[in-house]
Formats: sequence, structure tokens, C-alpha cells
Amino acid sequence: MRSVRLMNPLRALAVAAVLLVPAQAATAAPAAPAAAEAKTDVTISPIDLDGPAVSTVDVTVKNAGPQRLRSLKVTFAGPTGWAVQPSLNSVGGSLATGASATTTFRIQVPEKRGGFVIRTFTATATYTGGDGLGTATGTRSERSGSPQANLAAAYNNVAITDESATTAGNYDGGGNSFSAQKLAAVGLTPGAAIDALGATLTWPDVPAGTKDNVASSGQAITLSGQGSKLVFLGSGVTSAATGSTTVYYTDGTTTTGTFGFPNWSFDPVTAHGATLVESTDGRNRPDGYGNATVKYSVFANSVPLDPSKTVEFVVLPANANVHIFDMAIAP
Repeated sequence: MRSVRLMNPLRALAVAAVLLVPAQAATAAPAAPAAAEAKTDVTISPIDLDGPAVSTVDVTVKNAGPQRLRSLKVTFAGPTGWAVQPSLNSVGGSLATGASATTTFRIQVPEKRGGFVIRTFTATATYTGGDGLGTATGTRSERSGSPQANLAAAYNNVAITDESATTAGNYDGGGNSFSAQKLAAVGLTPGAAIDALGATLTWPDVPAGTKDNVASSGQAITLSGQGSKLVFLGSGVTSAATGSTTVYYTDGTTTTGTFGFPNWSFDPVTAHGATLVESTDGRNRPDGYGNATVKYSVFANSVPLDPSKTVEFVVLPANANVHIFDMAIAP
């Protein structure tokens, strides 16, 4: 009688496992790329700003989600103080994927004011289903007027005076200013080129005792070009010389960045992430040159740009403690 040899039970289980797994099973198939998330789209129609008038505004909501969108409610708001009717619009029924609904609002537009103004309008939709997020927002910016042609057109402050005629200066609100002679000693003469943070900037090309810088208060300044960052040349008055600047591109999009300058004296020269450009000895006071042992400085700082887009204009920070002598785009 032929004997039968029994396999070790643990080995038998291992063999069975191998037989059940197809060849190359250890190599996992690559995961499929995730699909872009579809979100509810909210758009606002153009708005007539030629007031005083009541303008009609359409807000359109498109369901880009995978589910039907239900219980849709829409609100709309303009600048502070602009009355809107109604306060809320409700949309009955539901929207299939890809379908849209439009609701209408009326807004009281005040009399148009002079200068360049950007008005921002916001519409908010709340809903169930759709993309599952429950809320979506759309914004629209409308412009009236034109930005300043360049930074020099916006000069509103005198920062530089001759030591023989100091009373015209008032850089810091106390009648003080940079000495033109001391600036010249470190190379900051009218029209001088200054390389800082990858950009080439220009020192104000105006006579001492005349307006030569912008005390920043939200001015819109035309600036054209492409690059990686926008570089500002200036210094601060007080230690709170910071703010946000918004860059508008020719395609209608924007980017916003925050920068600051140290106080023109006494602050650490790297405050707010700034870079020291030059320092001068002393300053001009209403009664003449003085404070000879104290350094008064000029700095550079920057905000990032989208290098794929062309800059159209820049809105400066709404903080008059930020004083700007020039700005330029760095590659």
C-alpha cells in the first residue's frame, strides 16, 4: 500500500494564497487622477453707475454640481449705504446639473463722483444639493474714471528739501524732511537709477522743496508690464507704515499683497520685511539742518505678481504713513 505524505498545514495555506493571486498582483494599478471639483457659479450682470438712479441687476446661479440644486435663495449687496431691493430672492423648484436661474434686484446708485473709483458688488447663493457646499458667492467690480497716469502724477508730499530752504518740507507731519545734500552724498540725486530687489527704480526727478512722493491713501496708479514681483521704494512715518496693495491685470483679474516700510528713523531696518536702500546723516527741520548723529533711511519692499499676466494699474495701500518714491516691476 502506497503511503501518502501530508503537507504541513501552514505551508498549504501559503501555497493556496499564491495560487489565488494573479501574476503581477503586487504591482498596484495607478490611481486615476481626481476630477476637478464642480462648484456652483454665481455671476452678476453689468451695473449702470451713472447716478443718481435706480439700476437693475441680474444675478445668475448655475448648478455645476452632480445633484439637483434645491431651496435656492439669493442676496445681493453693493457698497456700504447703497440701498438694495428686495433683500432676498427665493427660487422655486430645483435646478438640474448645468441648469441656471436668474433673479433680479434693484440698487440705488448715488451721484457719480469725480476721480477714479472701483465699486465692488457681491451676490451670495444658499441652497441644498448641487455641489453639496450649501453656499456660493460671486463678485463684480465696476470702475468709473481713470487711474493716475503714473506715480509722479499722484505726488502729494514734500520729503526732500535743500538745507538752505527747509520750511517747504513736511515728510512726517512735523515739518521735517530729508536733506537733499545728504541724499546726494549717498547717490540719491534727482533721476538716479536705484537697483533694489531685482527692479530698477528711479529717484524722484524734481527740484528740492517740491512734491516728490506719495503719502499712500488708496490712489490708483497706471503701471504696465509683466514680472514676478512689484517693488516699492520708500519709507514709513511711525512704526505702523503697512498696508495692502491690489494689482489689476489687463484680463480683469487681481492679486493682493501686503507690505510695509520701517519708520524713516529709529525702527530696525528690516522691520516689515523691508530691505535698506540708503541711509543719510541727519534731517532738515523747520529751523534748518539738524539731528546729524541720527540716520534717516530709504527702503525697498515688494509684493508678488502673477508672472503670466500683464499689469494694468495698482491701487496703493490706504495708509498715509506709507510714503512711496517709486515702484517698478521686477522680472
